Formats: sequence, structure tokens, C-alpha cells
Amino acid sequence: MSSIETQLENEQTWQRINLGPYLKQFGFWIARIVLALIVPAIGLAAWQYAVQKQWLPEQILPSPALVWQTTLELIDTHELQDNLWISLKRVAWSVLVGGSIGLLLGFLIGLSRIAHRFIYPTFNLIAQFPVIGWIPLLMIFLGIDESLKIAAISLAVFVPVLVATYRSVLNVPPHLLEVSQVYRFSAWQRFRRVILPSALPNIVSGLRQGIMQAWLSLVFVELLASSEGIGYLIVWGRQLIQPDIIFMAVIVIGIVGFVLDHILGWVEHGFSHWQRRAF
Repeated sequence: MSSIETQLENEQTWQRINLGPYLKQFGFWIARIVLALIVPAIGLAAWQYAVQKQWLPEQILPSPALVWQTTLELIDTHELQDNLWISLKRVAWSVLVGGSIGLLLGFLIGLSRIAHRFIYPTFNLIAQFPVIGWIPLLMIFLGIDESLKIAAISLAVFVPVLVATYRSVLNVPPHLLEVSQVYRFSAWQRFRRVILPSALPNIVSGLRQGIMQAWLSLVFVELLASSEGIGYLIVWGRQLIQPDIIFMAVIVIGIVGFVLDHILGWVEHGFSHWQRRAF
């Protein structure tokens, strides 16, 4: 085949490619981003206008430029990165501890009627208390060291993970269980091939809720009993009477939470798509 024929064939192949759906999807995402930025842009403009009109003194409402300058200074001194890394490590350890216990007890309660009768009433009682209500009691037994933060945040993860796991196991479609009985699956085969694939997307959703609850609880814990972390920066700014540090920490907390939620949303969507293909 000559080079001219090859070039013509490549051009014909390129013409057959329909770029319409890709361009439409790209335009959709651009529109979503633009719409999502409208409210923050209005808020930033209103903030700058209030500073220019001096509606509040600078000791209460710092300018956006000052907050940005403070952010750059804390990045330059590594105080922002170090404290954020400490907070993320606390969340990671709490998710590991609280998520593992929640998964274990969730499967146990969902698979065993005896466990449901003995464990679920106690869990239901514990779940009624907010995390902040446990902190004074945990301080008595654990002090104010790192174990207090991990234990308190783990409680925030434990509840949604257990509930999601327990309900996911109970909501496995009956016809799938009937198929496993027809094929005479063992208890382990039924769990591995039927219950776990069916329940996994909802369990991932529970983990997503648990991680976001951990991030929210982290701020409370670090505000009350911590000398480092992103939440402590708010306390530090209040002690120094520097609202620019407080504003900066609040904005960082919001941005990190937003990014975490979207990443976990993509993971959850991926598992849901996998479930549809698996069944």
C-alpha cells in the first residue's frame, strides 16, 4: 500500500470518529465549573467591597489580599503543610480503626440474628451521642494525647460505616440468595460471590460518609484539645488576634473537604458501575 493510500485511509478513519459526544461532555463540565464558581466569586467580591467600605475593622474582617499573603507566608514556613499533614494522618488512622471495627460489626450484625439481638441495641444507644459529647469522657481515660483524637474521630467513622454495612447485607436481593442455594454454595462462597459484591457499593458509600464525618469531627477535636493540626491554626489565630490566620484555616478546611468528597464520589460511582456490570 502506498503512502498516499495510507494517508487517505487515515483521513477517512479520522472523519468517521464522531467527536460530538466528547465535545458535548467537555462543554457540560466547563459549564458546571463556571456555575460552581459564581457563588464563590460573588462572595469574594462582597468580602472585598465590605473591606473597602470599612464596614468592620480589619482586626475582625481582614482583606482577601491579607489572607492570601498570610497563606503564602505559612506555606513558605511549612507551618500550613505540616499542620495539614498531621490532620490528614489523624483522619487516616481514624478511618482505619473506626472503619475496620464498623465493617466487622456491620457484617456480623447483618449475617447473624444472634449478633443483631445482642449487639445492635447497644450500638443504637451509642450512635445517639455526638462525637463532641464523648470528648470529656475520653479525656478522663485517655488524657489529651494523640490517642484521644484518634478515638474520638474513630467514633465518627464507626457509626456510618456500621450502619451502611449492616443495611447493605440485609438488602441483598433475595433472588441472588436463591441462586446461591440452587448452586449449593457454602457459607463462604455465598458471602464472597453474592453478599459482598451486592453490598460493596453501599458499603463504599458508608465509608465516604464516615470519612467526611471524620474530617468534620477532626476540626472539633483539634479546636478543643490539640496543639497542632489544621484545626489548631484557628485557635492559634484567635490567641494571636490574627483573623487572617482564622480565615485562611477555615478556607483550607473547606477546600480539603470539598476535594475529599469529590474524590470519594468518583470512587463510589466507580463501584456502582462495577456492580451493574457484575450482575
